Amino acid sequence: MKGIRSGIGFALLGVVVFGSRCAAAADTVTNKLDELDQKVRALELKMQSATEHPGAQAQDAAVVTAGKDGFALSSADQAFQLKLRVYVQADGRFFLNDSQDKASDTFLLRRVRPIFDVKMYNDFALRFQPDFGGSSPTIQDAYVEYIGTPAFSLRAGKFKVPFGLEWLQRDYEMFFAERGLPIQLVPGRDVGLQAYGSLASGTVTYAVGVFNGTLDGSSTDSDNNDAKDFVARLFVHPFRLTGVGPLQNFGVGMAATIGDEKGTTSSPSLPAFKTSGQQTFFSYKNSTNTNGTAYADGRHVRLGPQLYYYVGPCGLLAEYVKSSQDVSDGRNEGTLDNTAWQVQAGWVVTGEKASYTDVTPRANFAPSQGTWGALELVGRYGELTIDSGAFSTFADPSKSVRGAKAWAAGLNWYLNRSVKLMLDYEQTSFDGGAAQGADRPDEKLLLCRAQLLF
Repeated sequence: MKGIRSGIGFALLGVVVFGSRCAAAADTVTNKLDELDQKVRALELKMQSATEHPGAQAQDAAVVTAGKDGFALSSADQAFQLKLRVYVQADGRFFLNDSQDKASDTFLLRRVRPIFDVKMYNDFALRFQPDFGGSSPTIQDAYVEYIGTPAFSLRAGKFKVPFGLEWLQRDYEMFFAERGLPIQLVPGRDVGLQAYGSLASGTVTYAVGVFNGTLDGSSTDSDNNDAKDFVARLFVHPFRLTGVGPLQNFGVGMAATIGDEKGTTSSPSLPAFKTSGQQTFFSYKNSTNTNGTAYADGRHVRLGPQLYYYVGPCGLLAEYVKSSQDVSDGRNEGTLDNTAWQVQAGWVVTGEKASYTDVTPRANFAPSQGTWGALELVGRYGELTIDSGAFSTFADPSKSVRGAKAWAAGLNWYLNRSVKLMLDYEQTSFDGGAAQGADRPDEKLLLCRAQLLF
């Protein structure tokens, strides 16, 4: 009897435990169902919102593109953008009459430059452009911009000084692989602040700025004195808004810089000039003797009238540069006026439109389809003259030339918008620059280039 009672007790206890566990499980299932129901309701509301407001979701979606203009990542409203482009220039440089091997024939990477462009809130932008060509990496461009209106924008950082006409062409859009003699007197890239814009539907473009100041033909990242260079450039297309079609791409302008350069015997702040083959043909005296070193000692002024004209398949570019610099060697002082000019012309044999920017083939290179891209013939002549007052006080006539004359002819083959092949021959003759008053031997240079832009 006692055993029966114990069995009944254990049975009742089991029923109670089982019931409690079933109740707990039921509560858990109920909670899970409630959570699932809430998620379904939230999803339904989201889908309903997307149906009623189809643009809301699109506004938050990023847009990724890749094409002939590079890679781009942007917001749907284009207010934020990141663009990546890159260009590579692989060159061959060959000296045809260098019997004494003063210069080396060489293959080289002339430029390897990725370009990062960023736009923020529609009105602000920045650019970062390093260069991995040459012997060591450098930063070519690094600036921020406020893009206000076409008539007024601001730029601050390191970028091209707005002066030379050929200099302001992008490196992958030039007629020739190397720029002409006037580039020796033109300021390169500098750090500063610039206001710029265009007026009257692009008829007038202007740029004014203040920069640290850089040497002729050189770029810089820093400054060694308190003085600054002031730069202004105005370029006008007088016939752009007229009905005279053949004259609409005629442009004429003027650029100027003014500043003070203060060098020392240890840091002269004076330039050296190089040929297209990157061989130095003029430099100022530099000696361990304090009185034997020439250095910048005051006002530096540049003037640069310039013009271009493009009509149909033909193009013409011309410019003149005068650079006036006060110099001293500790005993003597003077103002040296160095000048340079050039005229270059091009003809797109295949009939495409010539322009200041580049040539776009009507049909890309595709031999299987019988198309070969665009072909352009180019020619150039230029001169550079050193002030006679430089000799022999500030420069050694047995080492530095009194002047240089260069002519060049070239062939450009545009396989498509991204690939360009170039072949140039340039011959530079010199006035003086050798011992006993003789002329430095001519430089006869063959340049070839394979260029990829993406």
